[in-house]
Amino acid sequence: MGICTSKPNYSGDGRAIPAKDNAIPAKDNAKPSNNVENPENQPKKEEVEVGKKSPFFPFTSPSPAHYLFSKKSPARSSMNPSSNSTPKRFFKMPFPPPSPARHIKAVLARRHGSVKPNEYGIPEGGGAGLDKSFGFSKHFGNKYELGEEVGRGHFGYTCKAKFKKGELKGQDVAVKIIPKAKMTTAIAIEDVRREVKILRALTGHNNLVQFYDAFEDNENVYIVMELCEGGELLDRILSRGGKYTEDDAKVVLIQILNVVSFCHLQGVVHRDLKPENFLFASKDEDSQLKAIDFGLSDFVKPDERLNDIVGSAYYVAPEVLHRSYSTEADVWSIGVIAYILLCGSRPFWARTESGIFRAVLKADPSFDEPPWPSLSSGAKDFIKRLLNKDPRKRMTAAQALSHPWIKNNNDIKVPLDLLIFRLMKAYMRSSALRKAALRALAKTLTVYELSYLKEQFVLLEPNESGTISLDNVKAALTKSATDAMKESHVLEFLTSLNALQYRKMNFEEFCAASLSVYQLESLDRWEQHARQAYELFEMDGNRAIVIEELASELGVGPSVPVHAVLHDWIRHTDGKLSFLGFVKLLHGVY
Repeated sequence: MGICTSKPNYSGDGRAIPAKDNAIPAKDNAKPSNNVENPENQPKKEEVEVGKKSPFFPFTSPSPAHYLFSKKSPARSSMNPSSNSTPKRFFKMPFPPPSPARHIKAVLARRHGSVKPNEYGIPEGGGAGLDKSFGFSKHFGNKYELGEEVGRGHFGYTCKAKFKKGELKGQDVAVKIIPKAKMTTAIAIEDVRREVKILRALTGHNNLVQFYDAFEDNENVYIVMELCEGGELLDRILSRGGKYTEDDAKVVLIQILNVVSFCHLQGVVHRDLKPENFLFASKDEDSQLKAIDFGLSDFVKPDERLNDIVGSAYYVAPEVLHRSYSTEADVWSIGVIAYILLCGSRPFWARTESGIFRAVLKADPSFDEPPWPSLSSGAKDFIKRLLNKDPRKRMTAAQALSHPWIKNNNDIKVPLDLLIFRLMKAYMRSSALRKAALRALAKTLTVYELSYLKEQFVLLEPNESGTISLDNVKAALTKSATDAMKESHVLEFLTSLNALQYRKMNFEEFCAASLSVYQLESLDRWEQHARQAYELFEMDGNRAIVIEELASELGVGPSVPVHAVLHDWIRHTDGKLSFLGFVKLLHGVY
């Protein structure tokens, strides 16, 4: 078994997407990819076939059962305030690490109602001594009349309901019901608490499911939300024969990018983006798309890295598997969705979970098979820049809205991008030599690259002299803030930009401060950018420098053998930075 070069078309939960008439069944053509290790070389006990229940973890990660195998509870609580937002979970042998894959057979059984209660669900009972009181209102029945069940997940189920009284009397809503009997660990309880906190904090976006309230009684937690009756994005894909036209795909992707960029600005990472987690508000063809299911979401500070392996196998980003990630992981998932929308198959596929993960880590998506040769180069470039395995080189959701393929003939308002502030922080802390190098690089930017930076600069509302200060940055963020931004401490991050309090920055310097060297490096024209920038740097910025001074500029510690490490950075003829040294200086690394 291995990565199939001829990929069958499947949806995220295992439903087959209609294949072309001339498609050859995958089982007749399954071959290990040259780019990925053959799963057969791995120990058999580590392989869990997609479609079969794992012998260890019959759940979608993160499972409340994980705590059963951990050394201590890593959950955040009032008793454990120092815990990280997504703690590492350590396992005793012989249990393997938790898999983020959703087991397709179990999901299909639940969807089709052919499963006994709790057969594949979270085990009930247990959790004795845990505080399962959330502080929510206890009068759900006074306000809502519960109706029929409309969906079931691994941790709860969803029903229709109606407002009994008030201005919204008679209006239908959706109620997610989570039995407390299934909250068998502190982690499970904290996941529910955090989901409600995120839904309550994230307000005011058209592509976000509206949250009404949360209730509890002795048996259940009730999360009341907007009822979306248009079905899943996955169902729309299937109804279209497995793929969208480029123009129709753009309509969907613009909505996804809008809501995800909004979440990221507020400091929220979704961590489980896939077609099943986007619902249409109605059955109308032009219905709005709504992001749902924040059960795996978390708050994340601008400079924070998370480490839980969560999500769904086909959509999980490489850095999630490496246990060090942030909001960029959501953008990878959007890239997978975009690939599916345009061609009807998944970019990374294998017969086993371990094979899927190896494909995600090592394989490149194919753009050779139909319909890719007939699709525009812009569409392919867009997806490639979302599916870059290096998160530093991947576009942000806000940048993706500025991509020429998306923006062409679309009137799109690009939101504020937190990446700008992270890059500005690094620039403000850089040496004078590195700032000069970045200013030279900024002068080589194309019209498209400058247009994105111009949009970000305008969002900061520069004063009449065309400059910005710390006050502009604070005002722009405050204008966009929800309660979620307070939880993720985004505004506190501004203290790292305090140097702007005593000076002003014009657009030219803003470009130097806000450009991403890593993203430029991922482009085909990077060599041209770098060479042109070096020529400009030679004319205005380069100077003779000794290795010790360069080491001091870079903050190299005394334990580093600077002459061995930095020897090639300086030209022997005149003591100035070489091209290699210039490029390394741009990255700010040695």
